Amino acid sequence: MIDPRRLRMEIGAIAERLRRRGIDLDVDHYRALETRRKHLQDQVEGLRSQRRQASKRIGEAKAAGDDIAPLVAAVGDLGGRLADAAKEFDAVRDDLDKFVKALPNPPDDSVPPGRDETDNVELRRWQEPSGFNFEPRDHVSLAGTSLDLGAAAKIAGSRFSVLRGPLARLHRAITQFMIDTHVQEHGYEEVYVPYVVDRHTLVGTGQLPKFEEDLFAIGGERDQFLIPTAEVPVTNLVRESILDADELPLRFVAHTPCFRSEAGNYGKDTHGIFRQHQFEKVELVQIVHPDESWNALDELTAHAESILRKLELPYRAVALCAGDLGFAAAKTIDLEVWLPAEGRYREISSCSNFLDFQARRMLARYRDPQSGRPGYVHTLNGSGLAVGRTLIALLENNQDGTSAVHVPDALRDYMGGSTRLEL
Repeated sequence: MIDPRRLRMEIGAIAERLRRRGIDLDVDHYRALETRRKHLQDQVEGLRSQRRQASKRIGEAKAAGDDIAPLVAAVGDLGGRLADAAKEFDAVRDDLDKFVKALPNPPDDSVPPGRDETDNVELRRWQEPSGFNFEPRDHVSLAGTSLDLGAAAKIAGSRFSVLRGPLARLHRAITQFMIDTHVQEHGYEEVYVPYVVDRHTLVGTGQLPKFEEDLFAIGGERDQFLIPTAEVPVTNLVRESILDADELPLRFVAHTPCFRSEAGNYGKDTHGIFRQHQFEKVELVQIVHPDESWNALDELTAHAESILRKLELPYRAVALCAGDLGFAAAKTIDLEVWLPAEGRYREISSCSNFLDFQARRMLARYRDPQSGRPGYVHTLNGSGLAVGRTLIALLENNQDGTSAVHVPDALRDYMGGSTRLEL
């Protein structure tokens, strides 16, 4: 959520920043709501002051044995007027809260301009793609009977998968390798979190109220949803809390399934397992002091990149343009892995700095040791990595023209010492 004070004082500048995202902020509507809120707040406070003064006078008159009837009559319908004003004030404040929570995070000045992914800016590449002396096959062809999309469709419908035998083992090995690397080498604390969250939790990280159609709702009276990413429960670990400054930074890693309706991607990437309703990720989350979040973004991105390097997968890092940013992000660096069968780079991780946008929605704070006052933490997250897409990249980049694929050194201990995977 944008700082309400900043929104009041810098509405023109914020509107200009949001315009870079392709968002036209209705400044007049906001100002009208804010003017009405301030007027009603002054009215409510004035009526409450009158009520306190009247109560005091009536109390003094009672104590003195005086007739209080004239004082009570003078108060008249003060209570009713106060109740009406307070009700209207609450309604306007709710409207203002809904308006502000629907606004995305303004992009940082370092975010490149642009409307969509075609305007994203490449920052660097690692390891140029290897050429093949044969026509590279895609992951579906390579996986053969180890990938059973037909069984998945029978069980659950489209955009689900069943992995069998060696492919299931490779999927598990990738996951364990990622977690071990982030815990043992990068200093993250592994956490196991619920896969079901309530509405308040999703509001905290910015998925609600705007993107409800992208979620899988459980239904019933509990108003719960399957998580779209581990970012949601893990970041909310610090919701409604005040941390000691010396507790920061917090670094969490979690492996979870993720559930997305892919409502905005109908008909896109329907072949294979690149875009699924159910998939798995190893997610990195950092909770940091506000002065450290830009350094933390570089660090977190490097941690995700290290997985790709250890797996010997060619990739590039890309700065998302303003129009391609996610709702809550102030800046995002995407990592895109090379897929030989498509002959292009595809996203495998998004590493984002949200500044205090999520923290304000969650009331996640730290106590400043100098002033003793609470301030909002900054939050960051990134995939380290998406497991299914890593599986695709490993199959396609390590194929040898037969029915087998090479197992990179980093995974061999997790695969029982195997150097080749027969599919």
